[in-house]
Amino acid sequence: MDRLAALTAFVRAVDLGSFSAAAAHLGLSQPAVSQQIRALEEQLGTRLLTRTTRRLALTDAGERYLTYARDIVERLEEADRSVQSAEAQMSGTLSVSLPVGFAEAILAEFLIRFKQAWPALILDVHLSDTYVDVVRDRLDVAIRLGEIRDDRLIVKNLGRARRGLFAAPSYLDAVGRPQHPGELARHAYLLYRKIGTGDTVPLTDANGQTVTVRINPVMIVNNSTALRLAAVAGLGVCLSNSWIVQPYVDAGELEQVLPDWRYHDHPFHAVYPSNRYIPLKVRRFVEALRAFLAEKGAFS
Repeated sequence: MDRLAALTAFVRAVDLGSFSAAAAHLGLSQPAVSQQIRALEEQLGTRLLTRTTRRLALTDAGERYLTYARDIVERLEEADRSVQSAEAQMSGTLSVSLPVGFAEAILAEFLIRFKQAWPALILDVHLSDTYVDVVRDRLDVAIRLGEIRDDRLIVKNLGRARRGLFAAPSYLDAVGRPQHPGELARHAYLLYRKIGTGDTVPLTDANGQTVTVRINPVMIVNNSTALRLAAVAGLGVCLSNSWIVQPYVDAGELEQVLPDWRYHDHPFHAVYPSNRYIPLKVRRFVEALRAFLAEKGAFS
């Protein structure tokens, strides 16, 4: 038995969901893939997969074995790519996780540019405002907002975004424009759940003076796009990264509230697993993204 071929067949069968799909991917016959995995199970003395007419399912032993088998297969593929030309390395799939609002506001243009620069690369983009486990979900790179404490990850700082308060002119015409942070208490506040400030918000002016003001949350959401649209609809005041809402400000749909005050800057990072060889495609993606954000003036 070719042990490496059997490991590869096992990993691909799990990833693709069937022996036939793994066979097509590997350029083998379905019986050949099935035989390789059966021989692997016989050598290990345990069943790795349960087979039904509709799907494959991992046994408990298979779950444990898959982690190591996948790591071996990926490391070999990375070793092969490391000695290839740059053009050859910029191929295959690059799996990326991005926050929804971040992607909508600015990264769609970047992704198009990056894909055009490297046409042989398949971009597998995952959009989510919830926490994504980069290691568990086998992602190549993720863009994270806020502070990061995870020793399984390599963290590359991309910059710090300025944040401010924004509301629709129609809302401010009706309720009034606050002249001091203390006046926010009488305004409806749209709260992004991940910021987690509760019923108070700390604000700092240009001189470094910080005040903590009480707010009245009338809507709490975990999606920055929904929050921004609620602000445009005139439901209240929201906290947002300034460059995300700038198109709405330019269009007259939002205006900045208390422009001399801001919430603390928001750090942006690219993160990827620390236990893997870092492919050239990941390094180029991060470098290109940092340059793109600088070009757009996204960070202060």
